[in-house]
Amino acid sequence: MDMKNGKLPDPDVIHPISGYEKEIYVKPTVKKPNIIVGDFTYIADSEFESHVTHHYEWIGDKLIIGKYCQIAAGVEFVMNGANHQLNAVTTFPFYTLEGWDMQPPELSDLPIRGDTVVGNDVWIGQNALILPGVHIADGAIIGANSVVGSDVEPYTIVAGNPARPLRKRFDDELIELLLRFKWWDKSVEEVNDLIPLLTCSDLEKVRVELKKMIAFFEG
Repeated sequence: MDMKNGKLPDPDVIHPISGYEKEIYVKPTVKKPNIIVGDFTYIADSEFESHVTHHYEWIGDKLIIGKYCQIAAGVEFVMNGANHQLNAVTTFPFYTLEGWDMQPPELSDLPIRGDTVVGNDVWIGQNALILPGVHIADGAIIGANSVVGSDVEPYTIVAGNPARPLRKRFDDELIELLLRFKWWDKSVEEVNDLIPLLTCSDLEKVRVELKKMIAFFEG
Protein backbone atom coordinates (compact mmCIF):
# COMPACT_ATOMS: atom_id res chain seq x y z
CA MET A 1 0.00 0.00 0.00
CA ASP A 2 1.46 3.36 -1.02
CA MET A 3 1.21 5.87 1.80
CA LYS A 4 1.45 9.66 1.65
CA ASN A 5 4.58 10.75 3.52
CA GLY A 6 5.03 7.13 4.53
CA LYS A 7 2.11 7.30 7.01
CA LEU A 8 -0.86 4.98 7.23
CA PRO A 9 -4.24 6.77 7.64
CA ASP A 10 -5.21 6.47 11.30
CA PRO A 11 -8.78 7.27 12.46
CA ASP A 12 -7.58 7.56 16.06
CA VAL A 13 -5.24 10.46 15.34
CA ILE A 14 -6.74 13.80 16.40
CA HIS A 15 -4.80 16.04 14.01
CA PRO A 16 -4.66 14.47 10.53
CA ILE A 17 -2.73 17.40 9.04
CA SER A 18 0.74 17.76 10.52
CA GLY A 19 1.24 21.16 12.16
CA TYR A 20 -2.37 22.28 11.67
CA GLU A 21 -4.77 22.24 14.63
CA LYS A 22 -7.89 23.71 13.02
CA GLU A 23 -8.95 20.38 11.51
CA ILE A 24 -9.48 17.26 13.59
CA TYR A 25 -10.81 13.76 13.28
CA VAL A 26 -13.87 13.88 15.54
CA LYS A 27 -14.11 10.30 16.82
CA PRO A 28 -11.01 10.29 19.08
CA THR A 29 -12.07 13.56 20.74
CA VAL A 30 -15.63 12.63 21.71
CA LYS A 31 -16.24 12.13 25.44
CA LYS A 32 -20.04 12.07 25.67
CA PRO A 33 -21.52 8.56 25.33
CA ASN A 34 -24.55 9.88 23.46
CA ILE A 35 -22.39 11.22 20.61
CA ILE A 36 -21.30 8.48 18.21
CA VAL A 37 -19.02 9.34 15.29
CA GLY A 38 -17.46 7.08 12.65
CA ASP A 39 -13.88 6.83 11.45
CA PHE A 40 -12.25 9.66 9.51
CA THR A 41 -15.09 12.14 9.95
CA TYR A 42 -13.50 15.55 10.48
CA ILE A 43 -14.48 19.07 11.46
CA ALA A 44 -12.72 22.29 10.48
CA ASP A 45 -12.09 23.31 14.07
CA SER A 46 -9.87 22.39 16.99
CA GLU A 47 -12.70 20.67 18.90
CA PHE A 48 -16.19 19.28 18.24
CA GLU A 49 -18.49 18.94 21.23
CA SER A 50 -19.22 22.67 21.56
CA HIS A 51 -20.90 22.36 18.14
CA VAL A 52 -23.52 20.08 19.73
CA THR A 53 -25.87 22.23 21.78
CA HIS A 54 -28.80 21.58 24.16
CA HIS A 55 -27.73 17.95 24.51
CA TYR A 56 -28.94 16.82 27.95
CA GLU A 57 -28.58 13.31 29.34
CA TRP A 58 -32.07 13.26 30.87
CA ILE A 59 -33.60 13.54 27.41
CA GLY A 60 -31.60 10.60 26.07
CA ASP A 61 -31.29 11.59 22.42
CA LYS A 62 -28.16 10.71 20.46
CA LEU A 63 -26.14 12.36 17.75
CA ILE A 64 -24.94 9.67 15.36
CA ILE A 65 -22.56 10.57 12.51
CA GLY A 66 -21.13 8.10 10.01
CA LYS A 67 -17.70 7.72 8.46
CA TYR A 68 -15.78 10.07 6.17
CA CYS A 69 -18.06 13.07 6.79
CA GLN A 70 -16.75 16.57 6.21
CA ILE A 71 -18.01 19.17 8.67
CA ALA A 72 -17.12 22.80 7.99
CA ALA A 73 -16.44 25.54 10.52
CA GLY A 74 -19.42 26.98 12.39
CA VAL A 75 -21.74 23.99 11.92
CA GLU A 76 -24.13 23.47 14.85
CA PHE A 77 -26.15 20.40 15.78
CA VAL A 78 -29.12 21.54 17.87
CA MET A 79 -30.47 18.68 19.97
CA ASN A 80 -33.90 18.08 21.49
CA GLY A 81 -33.09 19.93 24.71
CA ALA A 82 -33.61 23.17 22.80
CA ASN A 83 -37.34 22.43 22.43
CA HIS A 84 -39.88 24.07 24.74
CA GLN A 85 -43.21 22.70 25.87
CA LEU A 86 -45.84 23.50 23.26
CA ASN A 87 -48.95 21.85 24.73
CA ALA A 88 -49.34 24.30 27.63
CA VAL A 89 -50.32 27.95 27.98
CA THR A 90 -46.71 29.14 28.18
CA THR A 91 -43.50 27.96 26.53
CA PHE A 92 -41.38 29.49 29.33
CA PRO A 93 -39.01 26.82 30.76
CA PHE A 94 -39.35 27.57 34.50
CA TYR A 95 -37.71 24.25 35.40
CA THR A 96 -34.38 25.28 33.86
CA LEU A 97 -34.01 28.50 35.87
CA GLU A 98 -33.11 29.01 39.53
CA GLY A 99 -35.82 29.76 42.05
CA TRP A 100 -38.87 28.52 40.13
CA ASP A 101 -40.82 25.63 41.68
CA MET A 102 -41.20 23.39 38.65
CA GLN A 103 -39.91 19.91 37.93
CA PRO A 104 -38.87 19.05 34.37
CA PRO A 105 -41.89 18.11 32.26
CA GLU A 106 -42.47 14.56 31.16
CA LEU A 107 -40.70 13.77 27.90
CA SER A 108 -44.13 13.05 26.42
CA ASP A 109 -44.99 16.72 26.98
CA LEU A 110 -41.99 17.93 24.97
CA PRO A 111 -41.71 17.90 21.16
CA ILE A 112 -38.93 15.29 21.14
CA ARG A 113 -37.97 14.28 17.60
CA GLY A 114 -35.57 11.47 18.40
CA ASP A 115 -31.95 10.96 17.45
CA THR A 116 -30.12 13.13 14.94
CA VAL A 117 -28.46 10.86 12.37
CA VAL A 118 -25.94 11.77 9.68
CA GLY A 119 -24.89 9.10 7.20
CA ASN A 120 -21.53 8.48 5.58
CA ASP A 121 -19.58 10.75 3.21
CA VAL A 122 -21.82 13.73 4.01
CA TRP A 123 -20.47 17.24 3.43
CA ILE A 124 -21.96 19.89 5.74
CA GLY A 125 -21.17 23.44 4.65
CA GLN A 126 -20.03 26.32 6.82
CA ASN A 127 -22.42 27.63 9.49
CA ALA A 128 -25.14 25.12 8.66
CA LEU A 129 -27.66 24.47 11.44
CA ILE A 130 -28.92 20.90 11.88
CA LEU A 131 -32.17 20.78 13.89
CA PRO A 132 -33.24 17.99 16.28
CA GLY A 133 -34.21 14.58 14.93
CA VAL A 134 -33.06 15.20 11.36
CA HIS A 135 -31.75 12.25 9.33
CA ILE A 136 -29.23 13.12 6.62
CA ALA A 137 -28.55 10.17 4.33
CA ASP A 138 -25.29 8.96 2.78
CA GLY A 139 -23.56 11.20 0.26
CA ALA A 140 -25.72 14.27 0.86
CA ILE A 141 -24.38 17.83 0.67
CA ILE A 142 -25.68 20.59 2.97
CA GLY A 143 -25.15 24.13 1.65
CA ALA A 144 -23.46 26.80 3.75
CA ASN A 145 -25.74 28.69 6.16
CA SER A 146 -28.55 26.20 5.63
CA VAL A 147 -31.10 25.38 8.34
CA VAL A 148 -31.92 21.70 8.04
CA GLY A 149 -35.22 20.79 9.68
CA SER A 150 -36.29 17.91 7.44
CA ASP A 151 -34.71 14.62 6.42
CA VAL A 152 -32.32 14.65 3.46
CA GLU A 153 -32.31 11.87 0.87
CA PRO A 154 -29.12 10.04 -0.22
CA TYR A 155 -26.77 11.94 -2.54
CA THR A 156 -29.00 15.02 -2.53
CA ILE A 157 -27.86 18.65 -2.35
CA VAL A 158 -29.96 20.88 -0.09
CA ALA A 159 -29.59 24.55 0.79
CA GLY A 160 -31.48 27.48 2.24
CA ASN A 161 -33.59 28.37 5.27
CA PRO A 162 -35.43 26.11 5.50
CA ALA A 163 -33.11 23.80 3.52
CA ARG A 164 -34.77 22.43 0.40
CA PRO A 165 -33.54 19.94 -2.19
CA LEU A 166 -31.75 21.56 -5.13
CA ARG A 167 -30.92 18.41 -7.07
CA LYS A 168 -29.65 14.87 -6.79
CA ARG A 169 -25.93 14.53 -7.31
CA PHE A 170 -26.28 11.51 -9.61
CA ASP A 171 -28.98 9.53 -11.39
CA ASP A 172 -30.95 6.90 -9.49
CA GLU A 173 -28.96 3.96 -10.85
CA LEU A 174 -25.58 5.36 -9.78
CA ILE A 175 -26.97 6.31 -6.36
CA GLU A 176 -28.25 2.76 -5.89
CA LEU A 177 -24.86 1.34 -6.89
CA LEU A 178 -23.05 3.57 -4.42
CA LEU A 179 -25.43 2.65 -1.60
CA ARG A 180 -24.91 -1.03 -2.36
CA PHE A 181 -21.13 -0.72 -2.63
CA LYS A 182 -20.70 1.21 0.67
CA TRP A 183 -17.10 2.18 0.02
CA TRP A 184 -16.87 3.76 3.48
CA ASP A 185 -17.14 0.31 5.07
CA LYS A 186 -14.04 -0.97 3.27
CA SER A 187 -10.67 -1.29 4.98
CA VAL A 188 -8.17 1.57 4.88
CA GLU A 189 -6.14 -0.39 2.35
CA GLU A 190 -9.17 -0.96 0.11
CA VAL A 191 -10.27 2.68 0.29
CA ASN A 192 -6.76 3.80 -0.56
CA ASP A 193 -6.81 1.58 -3.67
CA LEU A 194 -10.26 2.92 -4.57
CA ILE A 195 -9.21 6.60 -4.52
CA PRO A 196 -8.70 6.80 -8.33
CA LEU A 197 -12.27 5.57 -8.80
CA LEU A 198 -13.82 7.59 -5.96
CA THR A 199 -12.30 10.81 -7.30
CA CYS A 200 -12.93 10.10 -11.00
CA SER A 201 -15.09 12.67 -12.82
CA ASP A 202 -15.96 10.18 -15.60
CA LEU A 203 -19.17 8.95 -13.99
CA GLU A 204 -19.85 6.41 -16.74
CA LYS A 205 -16.51 4.79 -16.01
CA VAL A 206 -17.39 4.80 -12.31
CA ARG A 207 -20.76 3.20 -13.07
CA VAL A 208 -19.16 0.39 -15.09
CA GLU A 209 -16.47 -0.30 -12.49
CA LEU A 210 -18.97 -0.30 -9.62
CA LYS A 211 -21.15 -2.84 -11.44
CA LYS A 212 -18.13 -5.08 -11.94
CA MET A 213 -17.04 -4.89 -8.31
CA ILE A 214 -20.55 -5.36 -6.93
CA ALA A 215 -21.06 -8.40 -9.17
CA PHE A 216 -17.75 -9.82 -7.91
CA PHE A 217 -18.47 -9.27 -4.22
CA GLU A 218 -22.15 -10.25 -4.37
CA GLY A 219 -21.70 -13.09 -6.86
